[in-house]
Amino acid sequence: MCAGSSTVPLKIVAVDHTAIIASRAIETLAMREKRIVLEGMVNRGYFLPPLLPADCFLSLMNVSSIDIRALSTHDELEACVALQRDTWGQEFSDVVPVSILKVSQRIGGVAVGAFDQHGTLLGFVFGMTGIERGQIVHWSDMLAVRPSARNLGLGRRLKEYQRQMVREVGATVIYWTYDPLVARNAHLNFNRLGVRLAEYVEDMYGITDSALHGGMPTDRLIVAWPTRDDDSNQRLLEAERAIHSPDCQQGPVVTREWIDAVKGAAILPYCVRIEVPANAEWLLQSEPTVAGAWRRSVRSAFEWSLSAGYDATSFALEEEADRGFYLMTRPSRQTAQLGPMRV
Repeated sequence: MCAGSSTVPLKIVAVDHTAIIASRAIETLAMREKRIVLEGMVNRGYFLPPLLPADCFLSLMNVSSIDIRALSTHDELEACVALQRDTWGQEFSDVVPVSILKVSQRIGGVAVGAFDQHGTLLGFVFGMTGIERGQIVHWSDMLAVRPSARNLGLGRRLKEYQRQMVREVGATVIYWTYDPLVARNAHLNFNRLGVRLAEYVEDMYGITDSALHGGMPTDRLIVAWPTRDDDSNQRLLEAERAIHSPDCQQGPVVTREWIDAVKGAAILPYCVRIEVPANAEWLLQSEPTVAGAWRRSVRSAFEWSLSAGYDATSFALEEEADRGFYLMTRPSRQTAQLGPMRV
C-alpha cells in the first residue's frame, strides 16, 4: 500500500493459472466504471493527474513507455520464473522453467512480457499452441501482473498481444481455465473479452501446493476465446442482452432444492442463475470451510445446468449483496438449428 494512503491493501490473486490483482471485496459498480474509464485513458496515452500519493506507482509510471514483447534474453526468462514464484508462492511446484519458456516460442507458443522503461518485468503471459481435431488452437496457461502495475490495463494488453500472435500462426481459438468461484475473472472473461464456456472440469489440477488455492479441489471452467473479432463481438452482444433481460434478472437461482423441485419438468426457464460469492479469493485462503461449501454448491449447479442444455452467456454483479451470478441461457429453437458458434 502506498505511504499515506488509506487504500485497502492489495494482493496478487491467482486462483488457477491466471493471476489477477484484487482487494478482499469485489469493486462496486461505480468503482468498476471509474476503473474502465481510467484504463481506457491510460491505454490511449493520456496523462492523468495523480489520484494516489506521490510515491504510488500509477502516478509515477509513464504508461506509454511500457513495452509488450516476447521474452528473449536469459535474464528476461529468469525474471518470468521469479514472477511466477512471487505470484503462486515460493514453494509452487508447477512453475514453467526457463527452458520451456524459450523452446515453446519456436513452435508457435507464446511467452510475452510487459516491461517498464527500465526493463523491469511487470507482467507476463504464457501459452502453448497445438492441434485439436485438425485445427490449430492455443492454450493460455499462465498470466500474472505485479501489484504495483494494477489498473494499467496490462492484463488486457497481454491477452490482446497473445491473440494477435496466435492468429498469425492460424489458431482459431484460445483456451484457458479459471476458478468459477472468482467473480472478477467471470466478469472479465464473459463481459469484456467475449469468451464462451467450453467445459466444467472437477478438480482439474488436483490439490496443489500453492497457498492461493487454499488446499481446495481445483474445479475449473475451460473457456474459449475466438481469435476472430466478429465471433467475440457477437458473444459480447449476447452477454449485454442477457444482463438487461428481465428473464435473466429474475431467473431462478440453481440450488440443490430447486434442482429437486424441477426434476422431470417438461418446461424449464429460458434463463437460470448460478450464484457465487464476491470475495472468493479471500475465502479460499481464510475461510476454507465456507469456500468448500461454495465449491460444492457451484459445482452442482453447473453440472445440472450444462446437462439441461444451458450455456453461460454473461455474468451479473449485485454489489450491495456482495455476490454475483452466472446467467445461464438455453438456446432458442432457431439458434439450436443454426448449430454452435465456430471457434
